[in-house]
Amino acid sequence: MNQPALAPHETMEIHELMNFKTICLAKSKLMQGIVFDKDLKALMQKDVEQSMQAIRELQQLYPKAPIQ
Repeated sequence: MNQPALAPHETMEIHELMNFKTICLAKSKLMQGIVFDKDLKALMQKDVEQSMQAIRELQQLYPKAPIQ
């Protein structure tokens, strides 16, 4: 079953979201090393896990992109 390809503007939006989530992931991982509050550290870990999940989901959309 063929799935429709993404429009060029949708491809760019996915790329922008991927960049944003990658930056969020890196920032949360780096900040965990200097945070001492347990609650904040747990919140940052949750953000890391959610960002990784979002990145995996966005990566699944790349094969639909018309531009390689």
